[in-house]
Amino acid sequence: MKKRNLFALLVLAVVCSTGTAIAQLKPYETIVSGVKVIVQPSGNDIVEIQTVIKGGVQNYPAERMGIEGMAINALTECGTSKHDKNSFKNALDKVSAEVWGFDTKEYAIIRMNCIKSDFETVWPLYAEAITQPAFDVKEFERIKQDAISTLKSNDADPDGAIDKYADKVAFAGRDYAKDPDGTVAILSKLTAAETKKYYQSVLTKSRMVIIVVADLPQADIEARVAAMLAGVKQGVPFEAKKSFFRSYKNTFSSEKRDLATNYVEGISSGPAPGTPDFNAFNVAMRIFADRHFLEVRTNNGLSYAPSAWFSVGNTAVAKFSVSTTQPDKYIAVFDKLVDKIKTQGFRADEVADMKVTYLTGFYYKNETNQAQATSLVNNEVLHNNWKRSITLVDDIKKLKPEDITNAFRKYIGNIVWVYQGDPKKVNPLLFTNGTLNKGGSPVSH
Repeated sequence: MKKRNLFALLVLAVVCSTGTAIAQLKPYETIVSGVKVIVQPSGNDIVEIQTVIKGGVQNYPAERMGIEGMAINALTECGTSKHDKNSFKNALDKVSAEVWGFDTKEYAIIRMNCIKSDFETVWPLYAEAITQPAFDVKEFERIKQDAISTLKSNDADPDGAIDKYADKVAFAGRDYAKDPDGTVAILSKLTAAETKKYYQSVLTKSRMVIIVVADLPQADIEARVAAMLAGVKQGVPFEAKKSFFRSYKNTFSSEKRDLATNYVEGISSGPAPGTPDFNAFNVAMRIFADRHFLEVRTNNGLSYAPSAWFSVGNTAVAKFSVSTTQPDKYIAVFDKLVDKIKTQGFRADEVADMKVTYLTGFYYKNETNQAQATSLVNNEVLHNNWKRSITLVDDIKKLKPEDITNAFRKYIGNIVWVYQGDPKKVNPLLFTNGTLNKGGSPVSH
């Protein structure tokens, strides 16, 4: 016990010193042409810039799922007004730089990464991709077929398929039911022209935030960003909507699939980013994930890789996932584990250990410029507070075991369960009615 506590103190000291070092680099924000620009001096020769377009699945209706992802991909895969696809990529390859984008349920990002000495070469290409994309028809058809092939491939991956199915069932009628990847039917009908029109509709200053992790003069950053934004319209004010998820009863939905094993996923409530319970619940779910793994795999041999995690977004939820040949035994173990935590709470020693593990992992993961930029994006867009990436160590240190236990008790309630596999191998009533009996009646969490 003493050795473990000593180790924890040593690691925490390293984490705190790392956090202090990051803070001493004096990040700042500035407004350029109506757009917030957040700058984190890097202390190295790498330049990482991420331009964010807020909204994600809130930007399009369900019948146009996938259009934002196609638009962001087209920025660098379909050429610009000054460069066709090949000359654009060749110019980047000459200096080993990166310019590419991706979308999520919360936002889209177009990022660039290069060494500082090549910034003069890469920045104009980056600005072109964002403000002057060509949406070449031939190239668009190529990336569309690639996206369709990827969709078909992903559907054959049971781990990805169960998660998409869970979102579709749990969030039916909500924005979060939308899949940013779209469907084969939707993508097949997309044209370069309508995708370009969509991109132009969301490329507004009101939806943008720009993150810079680099050692560049503030005046230089502001001048270049202002020039890039010169042709971008302001757009109507935009604020992403946060939506709290709660299921008022346990539910069970299933799909028959010919799989070697069966896949189960559950979704329950979670606190929204920026709310008082967020940090405590985040730590609680990390401890639960460890206990879940121990009980399901190590102690009962029911699954090779059981998972539990806090899925953070504008709709934040807890998720539990397992692949197993014995789903009925799994839900019995799960119910018993949740009941034990709700009854007894988390131990002080496991809370202390997880706080150290969480913070150590956070700072280790943020050693690269790209990771620091991504952290700033998430904290700004989801928490409305980019400075949280700097203050997190102090926020976590303040948490008490009772805070973490209370957060778990508050949010882990009724669960939306989904199942893919052999329907003959599962009893839905065990998932909807619960497996624990107290006072002669089933208990549903």
